[in-house]
Amino acid sequence: MKFKSIHLKNILFGWLIMGLFLSLHSENMYQLPSLLITNDGSKITSVRKWKKYRNEIKKLFEQEVYGISPLLPSKVKFTIEYEDKNIFDGKATKKRVNLYLGNYANPIELLIYYPNNYGTKTPAFLGYNFWGNHTVTTDEEIPITSLWVPNLVDVKQNCAVASMRGIRTGRWPVETIIDAGYALVTLYCGDIDPDYDDGFKNGVHGLYKDKKYTWGTLAAWSWGLSYVMNYLEKDKRIDSKKVAVIGHSRLGKAALLAGAFDERFALTISNNSGCGGAALSQRKKGERFKDINTHYPHWFCSNFKKYSDNEDKLKVDQHQLIAMVAPRPVYVASAELDKWADPEGEFLSACLAGEVYHLYGLKGLEKNETPAVNSPLIDGYVGYHIRTGKHDINEYDWKQFIRFANKHLKENCK
Repeated sequence: MKFKSIHLKNILFGWLIMGLFLSLHSENMYQLPSLLITNDGSKITSVRKWKKYRNEIKKLFEQEVYGISPLLPSKVKFTIEYEDKNIFDGKATKKRVNLYLGNYANPIELLIYYPNNYGTKTPAFLGYNFWGNHTVTTDEEIPITSLWVPNLVDVKQNCAVASMRGIRTGRWPVETIIDAGYALVTLYCGDIDPDYDDGFKNGVHGLYKDKKYTWGTLAAWSWGLSYVMNYLEKDKRIDSKKVAVIGHSRLGKAALLAGAFDERFALTISNNSGCGGAALSQRKKGERFKDINTHYPHWFCSNFKKYSDNEDKLKVDQHQLIAMVAPRPVYVASAELDKWADPEGEFLSACLAGEVYHLYGLKGLEKNETPAVNSPLIDGYVGYHIRTGKHDINEYDWKQFIRFANKHLKENCK
């Protein structure tokens, strides 16, 4: 990937955007950590200086928000469980792959779809599903997970059952993704870490018991996406240099964290991720730290609990996490009725992150107010849309993500 030379006008434009941001949102005056001024007051005027400051920001996120994760295993062990090269009337191949981690009892089950008519290597979307691979499709060949799953209206006792098969096909338009020339890789988030609080003993937490690892479940899910990436680098059907990591809601928080921390991901997509994801924490709108620490105490590290009702004491905010993705493209999506995720805070966070993209000579959002609903902004390296509807991920969202991916994974990256 080639970048334009840095121009002073881009830096000046970034300052202009910040000025407009402050004037337009003066009714919510809050002090955000700066992207281009370090904690000691030094100005960031070059990519070299940004990279150094980026490391400082990363450490703060690890220490105070998400926790410190172990290094990834140097090798990945896997088995091919099933392969069908003739699905969707011959347009695609379906494959199930199991990954293994040390003495971790259950395999990590990947469900992969490859397009058959787009060359030997294709770009891919990688993302978690909430309740098991069997919910992504009505295909009865895919096993129903035997692991803990959240209770549903008609499913209790935290056990997956046959009636769950295909209940989330609307969130996973597999054939649309295949027709666009992308592979899809998905896995159940519970294969990495079940989504309940047990004191960080279950899931992959049980493999790494050293007290220096302070990672919460979001960090474990992020770590798991990177472990899957280890496998994708070995998969001969996937172009591992063109993998987009994607997630919705809490899994959008994990995807954004993975994209910020693991530079192997070529594109990062955060859908309705809200607090602890794309939304600015200092705004104190929608979901708050106290809400998360009360209802989901396992998501973040223990240090994070001291910021309940105390967001202004945290020395990092989410526009910095988004900026850590630079110079790789990033897309943030909101929904009009999803006030809990604070759509305006998600947009402002993505907008401000553009300051760092300007250092690389790249376009950010280049807009100073939330766009009209269903009017995507995809011209720069930071993309955004807010659509009609509620907290969800649907085919409209996917179509915008594919448009953005086409621009960055097919046109500009050779």
